[in-house]
Amino acid sequence: MTSAAPPDSATFPAAIADRLRREILTGAIAPGSPIKERDHAERLGISRTPLREAVRILAKEGLVTLRPLRSPLVTDLTRAEAMDEVAVLRLLELAGGELACANATDSEIAAIAALARAVEDNHATGDKVEVFDIDMRMHRAIVAAGHNAALSRSYGEYLARLWRIRFLSARRRSDAAQVLAAHRGMVDALAARDWPAMRAHMESHLDGLVRNLDAHFSDDDAEA
Repeated sequence: MTSAAPPDSATFPAAIADRLRREILTGAIAPGSPIKERDHAERLGISRTPLREAVRILAKEGLVTLRPLRSPLVTDLTRAEAMDEVAVLRLLELAGGELACANATDSEIAAIAALARAVEDNHATGDKVEVFDIDMRMHRAIVAAGHNAALSRSYGEYLARLWRIRFLSARRRSDAAQVLAAHRGMVDALAARDWPAMRAHMESHLDGLVRNLDAHFSDDDAEA
């Protein structure tokens, strides 16, 4: 009979990271705020070691900024920073889409289609964070299907840095019908290996992201 894993095992920091990620995405932990080890460890009823590991996980995702000898901060991108990141993300995603049309296997296309259906089936009533995670998994799967490891790695890094701001723009989005239509179009184009059609749907989708980000920052400016 095996004993249960100790509280500070390798899986525990990931669970803490999941909780903190949700709190950051939903705004329960505000952007720009420090994550003080002592305060959060006491709040969550854990030791500082798994909290520290969880924060490192979130830092790799771009949700947290580490600082030498100081508490890490919840990442808070400016409009200019976010738009610069999106400009590069666009190039990487389009390159991944073109490679996916050429190199994706049938099983990869089926998996991407399943993720797109999951987003569509749950976007209205499902948990917003979980649906957003499925959406981002779909985008990563498209780029990964291009079978270029360097491109996938770079894309993942940029997607991670935009994680929170992209979630906020998606949550306040009023163009869900267009977004879901773009998802369906991308899946159909990918299955047909039709890069021009794939590019058109991806461009439309990315243009919507830029509009939503701009609206997000405009609303923040108005509130300020």
